[in-house]
Amino acid sequence: MALKARVLYDFSSENPGEISIAENELVTLFSEEELEGWLEGENSRGEAGLFPASYVEILRDQITSSTNNNGFSSPKTQKPTHTSYTSPDTHSQRGLGAGSGGSGGGSFHTSQGSDDDWDDDWDDTSPATEVPQGLGSSPPLYPVTSSLPARRDSSQQHQQQAKSSATVGRNLNRFSTFVKSGGEAFLLGEASAFVKDGDKICVVMGKHGPEWQEDPYPFTCTIDDPTKQTKFKGMKSYMSYGLTPTHTNVQVNRRYKHFDWLYARLVERFPVISVPHLPEKQATGRFEEDFISKRRKGLIWWMNHMISHPVLARCDVFQHFLTCGADEKAWKQGKRKAERDELVGANFFLTISTPDVPLDLQEVESKIEGFKTFTKKMDENSVVVNTTINEFARKQAAGFKKEYQKVGQSFKLLAQAFELDQQAYSVGLNKAIADTGEAYEAIGEYFAEQPRQDLDPISDLLDLYRGHLANFPDIIHVQKGALTKVKDCPKQEGELHDRCNIISCATLAEIQHFHRTRVRDFRSQMQHHLRQQIGFFQKITAKLEDTLQRYDDDQ
Repeated sequence: MALKARVLYDFSSENPGEISIAENELVTLFSEEELEGWLEGENSRGEAGLFPASYVEILRDQITSSTNNNGFSSPKTQKPTHTSYTSPDTHSQRGLGAGSGGSGGGSFHTSQGSDDDWDDDWDDTSPATEVPQGLGSSPPLYPVTSSLPARRDSSQQHQQQAKSSATVGRNLNRFSTFVKSGGEAFLLGEASAFVKDGDKICVVMGKHGPEWQEDPYPFTCTIDDPTKQTKFKGMKSYMSYGLTPTHTNVQVNRRYKHFDWLYARLVERFPVISVPHLPEKQATGRFEEDFISKRRKGLIWWMNHMISHPVLARCDVFQHFLTCGADEKAWKQGKRKAERDELVGANFFLTISTPDVPLDLQEVESKIEGFKTFTKKMDENSVVVNTTINEFARKQAAGFKKEYQKVGQSFKLLAQAFELDQQAYSVGLNKAIADTGEAYEAIGEYFAEQPRQDLDPISDLLDLYRGHLANFPDIIHVQKGALTKVKDCPKQEGELHDRCNIISCATLAEIQHFHRTRVRDFRSQMQHHLRQQIGFFQKITAKLEDTLQRYDDDQ
């Protein structure tokens, strides 16, 4: 029999995943086990979700549900305090693209699989490479905690955490991005880890606000045409991509699942950095030429965004992915290190070094709101552009081609009719008209092939940026959650303000990087599009001018 509970107080849902319940309503519980003060169940309207455990009374049987041990009705207690705030969709796309296990945060690790299973699929035939000096070194460690400015001893730390917990309330929605990312734990002073010099991430004050410190050793990476490989005596096939980073000039081979593993690690490691989404998976047709070509183009875009990000490009797990060759032992060590990384979730924020002058949180809030408006409009209009150019490409590939071919065929029919006249002076004209028909048919083919050159690249770029736009609601939610805590706890504004400043600096630096990359990418892509269009119409013009010359040759 399903476990029931009577609602003691009205509760209105404020976040995704919650449900509203009314006083005296009977709800069905999916489990009696509480999730950080919440229960999961179904209300009388058939809605399933979470509600505060303190707002309901579990009915264990018909006798004890309404009376206490003395046979009297249980008195109604005072309604407990419930604090929450509106959050974006906690089931957003950040971390869900490309088969990832979820958004960045220390509380939900993705499936890692066994080393043996991974090694079976590691078919890199390139020689083992030495990691460039600095990448594999072990710099000295120094302790860092989020208790500013200095670390306290254990007793003081426990007292401070107890005091903090008594003053700064936790978000009741434990599924909120602010909680899962580790932002709340960091803000409450619960983060503690050793940070290597090589793991420090610097935010500097630029001309337009906080920005990531530039990578002093930039590099590029090419992705060659994939080759089909087999294993288990040909029973299983897969595609292998050759990657050649310029700082090693040594090719390593990677499968798509290796990219997928790296993506999951990066999303978990960097909760306020927009890790670009990988090209989508496909269950069937994985070895078809069109799919392979499209995936490679998507991986090239992905790689270009990775190596141009000052933080992601020098991340140790990304460098291990690019430089570890066929040395199985070295690969296992790097893989295990990445999967046991302690600098995830709340501890990630310990790695961030900010400018000396703190930010004005009101100004930060204004910039964040402006960016939210921008991303919403960009997302909406990107859909419009993508839909429009895809429809136009379809018309070019089918409609335009068909119409030009019909015109060309009609000219050919006219030439055939003229050929019935056996006069010698008619031969040149007949041939020129037939050539005109062939020219129109050729132009139809030009139209069918052109979208791959100028429209498809724009569509690919929009798809990549829609992935970035899907990441930012979670990133912004972490910053807004921190800002909300600071506003709600003025007595502890000092330390909370310092930690909130770290989160704000990182968020604004990532926004700044997004805008700079966006301007670079769209300027380059629109220039490419217009050059391709000019070349396309010049090609058509040249074809028509050549055909026109045929009539002059007849005179």
